Amino acid sequence: MGSVQSVERAFAVLQCLAAGPAGVTELAERSDLPKSTVSRLLATLQELGAVEQLESGADYRIGPAVIGLAGGAGPTAHLVAIARPYLVDLARQLDEATGLSVRDGDRVHYLDQVDGEHAVQVRDWTGERAPLHLVPSGLVLLASAPAEARERYLAAPMAATTSRSVIDRQRVRRRLAEVAAAGVEWVYEEFAEGINSVAAPVGDGEHVVAAVHAHGPSYRFPGTRSPDEIAAMVVATAGRISSRLAMT
Repeated sequence: MGSVQSVERAFAVLQCLAAGPAGVTELAERSDLPKSTVSRLLATLQELGAVEQLESGADYRIGPAVIGLAGGAGPTAHLVAIARPYLVDLARQLDEATGLSVRDGDRVHYLDQVDGEHAVQVRDWTGERAPLHLVPSGLVLLASAPAEARERYLAAPMAATTSRSVIDRQRVRRRLAEVAAAGVEWVYEEFAEGINSVAAPVGDGEHVVAAVHAHGPSYRFPGTRSPDEIAAMVVATAGRISSRLAMT
């Protein structure tokens, strides 16, 4: 019975870490376990590679062993497992929703979303799909695609969903060139009224495989903050995920 309880408690700690990096005290509060118990569990989990610390005294986070298991469940699960701690960090920094997406044909597929703690929330887009030309994740993914793939996309009709949607073929083509050069893009109410978003590409060391974004209500995002500063934070997060992905 004791061994079963230990497994249950270890799993509870791992579930808490799935929400983002944390220290012993915070994990004890999240899991409703004594600090001494959490500390012992973390020591064992660290030996097994299930959790890790980047440096002594730093917060714990999900380790390579768990990420490897997620990878065995499929490429998207592997991506989500790697990206989630960084999405949590970015959401805390911005106090807005962050997310991860991949290309699915002519659309973006949103794999994960982490909400900020702001009182007014926007919808959860996890599992949703959107046209590539209308959202920043789609634009950075399309901009990184081979020229032939971009032209195939541009040759097809492009729908508008708001009065701000950009659907002129030449404008989209020029925009993609600018996105490819900048490595980041903002979209202001082009897909959904009242929602602004910014995204940057994630690579695996060889190819762009996903995009990280942050989004929020247009009345407060970016608000009084500098769009360039926010974009730099998204780019930095995408870079961290890319570095981690390249090591797996």
